[in-house]
Amino acid sequence: MNNVAMYISLQQEDNEYAELVMQYAPLVKRIAYHIMSRLPPSVQVDDLIQAGMIGLIEAARNYDAGQGASFETYAGIRIRGSMLDEIRKGDWAPRSVHRKARQVAEAVREIENATGRDAKDHEVAEALGMSLDEYYKTLQDASGCRLLSFEDMVQGEDCLESRGDRSMAGPYEKVQKEDYKRNLAEAIAALPERERLVLTLYYEEDLNLREIGAVIGVSESRVSQIHSQALLRLQSRLGHLFND
Repeated sequence: MNNVAMYISLQQEDNEYAELVMQYAPLVKRIAYHIMSRLPPSVQVDDLIQAGMIGLIEAARNYDAGQGASFETYAGIRIRGSMLDEIRKGDWAPRSVHRKARQVAEAVREIENATGRDAKDHEVAEALGMSLDEYYKTLQDASGCRLLSFEDMVQGEDCLESRGDRSMAGPYEKVQKEDYKRNLAEAIAALPERERLVLTLYYEEDLNLREIGAVIGVSESRVSQIHSQALLRLQSRLGHLFND
């Protein structure tokens, strides 16, 4: 069903819902292009917009102002969740990439458990039987599939609310969210300085890889490697928060 058909169907149900969808349709496009800036060309923006419109319509139907959140906040959660679900359905990363990413995370975990400090690039490469160039290529390849895991992490409290028919999480889930956010914040704060800086510029300041490279004085491809390494290090330290 295309966007026009979805709108007509919704309008037939309730004009109030239709007005919300029309008013916040630009939000779908804004979120789609924001996510697209972090994904490979194989992902089509039209597919994200289509999925996002479905999320927006679900938000219009299910929104409860009595829960305290604004409609824009609630809709943004549902829109993003629908788009990420759509991306997962057409996962572009070969199984070998996921497998190597898990191997890197496991090597980092073993080295850091043994040494009590941050694992260094050459140590991880050696543990995996790779040259440094091969290791950096693995990080580059893993960058895309690690993004989704981290998006789930940073949006974890939202995902509890955006899945299924629930409009809000219950008391137990709220406790989990607070514990989850605290663990994640502590893990990010404990990252090596450059990795922490890249994540901050990327996820909080919304800079792209090229812009981050200009800030820290390295190439765009090197930023991608640092970004991927940071996420894999987080995975090694917080594996219980990831769902591969």
